[in-house]
Amino acid sequence: MKTYKTSDIKNVVLLGAPGSGKTTLAEAMAFEGKVIDRRGSIENDNTLSDNTDLEHQYKRSIYPTILFTEFKEKKLNIIDTPGSDDFCGGLFSAFKVADVGLMLFNAQSGFEAGSEVQARYARSMGKPIIAVVNQLDHEKANWELTMESLRSSSRVKPVIVQYPINPGPGFDSFIDVLMMKMYKFKDDNGTREELDIPESEMERALELNNTLVEAAAENDENLMELYFEKGTLTQDEMRNGLKIGLAKRDLMPVFCTSGKKDIGTKRLMEFVINVAPGPLKAPAFKTVDGQEIAADENGSAVAFIFKSSVEQHIGEISYFRIIRGKLTEGMEVINARTGNKEKLAQLFAVAGKNRVKVTEMYAGDIGCTVKLKGTKTNDTLCGANEVLQIEPMTFPDPRYRAAIKATNSADDEKLGEILNKLAFEDPTLLVEYSKELKQTIVQGQGEHHLNIMKTTLANNYKVDVEFLAPRISYRETITKVSGADYRHKKQSGGAGQFGEVHLVIEPYYEGMPEPTKYKIGGKEITVNVKGKEEIELEWGGKLQFYSSIVGGAIDARFLPAILKGIMEKMEEGPLTGSYARDIRVVVYDGKMHPVDSNEISFKLAGRNAFREAFRNAGPKIMEPVYTVEVLVPSDKMGDVMSDMQSRRAMIEGMTSDAGFDRLVARVPLAEMYRYSTTLSSLTSGRATYSMKFASFEQVPSDVQDKLLKAYSEQDKDE
Repeated sequence: MKTYKTSDIKNVVLLGAPGSGKTTLAEAMAFEGKVIDRRGSIENDNTLSDNTDLEHQYKRSIYPTILFTEFKEKKLNIIDTPGSDDFCGGLFSAFKVADVGLMLFNAQSGFEAGSEVQARYARSMGKPIIAVVNQLDHEKANWELTMESLRSSSRVKPVIVQYPINPGPGFDSFIDVLMMKMYKFKDDNGTREELDIPESEMERALELNNTLVEAAAENDENLMELYFEKGTLTQDEMRNGLKIGLAKRDLMPVFCTSGKKDIGTKRLMEFVINVAPGPLKAPAFKTVDGQEIAADENGSAVAFIFKSSVEQHIGEISYFRIIRGKLTEGMEVINARTGNKEKLAQLFAVAGKNRVKVTEMYAGDIGCTVKLKGTKTNDTLCGANEVLQIEPMTFPDPRYRAAIKATNSADDEKLGEILNKLAFEDPTLLVEYSKELKQTIVQGQGEHHLNIMKTTLANNYKVDVEFLAPRISYRETITKVSGADYRHKKQSGGAGQFGEVHLVIEPYYEGMPEPTKYKIGGKEITVNVKGKEEIELEWGGKLQFYSSIVGGAIDARFLPAILKGIMEKMEEGPLTGSYARDIRVVVYDGKMHPVDSNEISFKLAGRNAFREAFRNAGPKIMEPVYTVEVLVPSDKMGDVMSDMQSRRAMIEGMTSDAGFDRLVARVPLAEMYRYSTTLSSLTSGRATYSMKFASFEQVPSDVQDKLLKAYSEQDKDE
């Protein structure tokens, strides 16, 4: 294939709700560009996108697919993304490197909940959107209702460029009000006739053309003056206005297609080439320190790795967009994160599983290379002249978590290695072994996300696993002042053990005054601070440790041992074995023996004194609480709210937004297991949600009683 300069490249992402037809349209675009000579179909498992066994099994996109097409001496890089929000990681990667989104709308369904989710992502990343109303050949296709839903639900103003003449099974014609032509299709391979608009459609076409002219003129003062002067604009003037409006996200041009019949594909591609922003006009990429990097093909090379994968017989594949300069076969680059040199032994243009070998690629282009040694997603590769790091992608927080274990314990070590490999390929899949919970926890975007991982483990790696409800990271703390004395004494021949510790504990909070006096059980204790340690706990919160020993009752060399004993009990709280936090401890007295006292004695005395004091200090269990935001169709809000209230949720707010409602609530993590499945069932898959850690809150007393009972029974079993 030819080498494309920066000015001849466009990068687009196909997005839309599940079932909107992205993969089929991508196939038509590749066919029109002669990258393939025959279009595949999802039913026959032979499309460029959706080319994995799992995607064939589920008949839907699970992974993002990079492909290209060549059209009118230009190169269009296309990223076909999954519609399901469970696999939104691929969409985030695509948004990073694509300059414009083609958002597909199923002509049967219009603007769906999934459309709103993806529109929000586009909005947050400032990406312009072209609307593509697809599947207009379906018997239930409804153009008018689809446009009504776009007008009422989209935050960006839809402006019709094309409208269908005969939507439904016989769909073969549309009017293009930018070109002021009718396009009629003779077959299912994109063969078209360009005709004059029939008299019966002229009035409607002129009205929509005028609306389009006005929308184009609104974006530029010079065009507005021309419009007032002439009463209209030329096609080139309209394109210029649409370019400005599209780039500013002030408008969303609307196109008609049937990807299955290859209707409208060529006109859509022509518009992308003529109007959509390319690397030279799109916003510049930024470095981590805010420097803008222009797409200068003559500058020092900079490339950003936006996706990594592992293929059998090949190894690691790194997908990149060239931000500046050019890459050449055999070139040495520097990984800005590691400082290590990498050699680009081979360069490829990507068309799904097909890779076309090339010798050089310029700024703005997308491609891949293989067998880099230490490079992963979000890394920047640079020429030796200037090493810099492109601002990394930030992926959404996980919404679903489960504990995972191999069915056969002999696979435990192998499972750990494979999970790390899967997380390398999918940055939205988080894997960690929790020392606290004594479980391997996997987190993803939904239950389907993790089930796909489970299927991958079984099919590709022959490792069977089971998911378990994950334990909850509870915290323990106290609510009042308490004291305890504990003497550790052991004599069994030879050297004995002796240590006695008197201490006071109280709840810690930021800015509290230094300790001076305590009154416990009618006894007043005066504190004379001799030493203080403030420990930021790994699991959150603080421990303040004060020494107030007078008269040498305990030698200073034993204080670290007392603190160590307390920390051991903080790591395994007295109530449920969970981490304890936010406690102040004051050691004010004790006793030691000139021969038998040693560090182990005072460690055990400190540990047990702390445990006794803790149990008498109004101990409370705290649970992690998350802020949950649910985006739900208005007609399902009542069901979703009822379910939330059954989960001990505290509703914080509700807002209505163009046919959808947003519900914001604070919900204990313990109540969120398998929530994605419940939400999907309640709303027929039309709702979505996000969740983010908010704080630790005290559990209600009835919940605490259940937890204490469960821990007590577990202790007996062990």
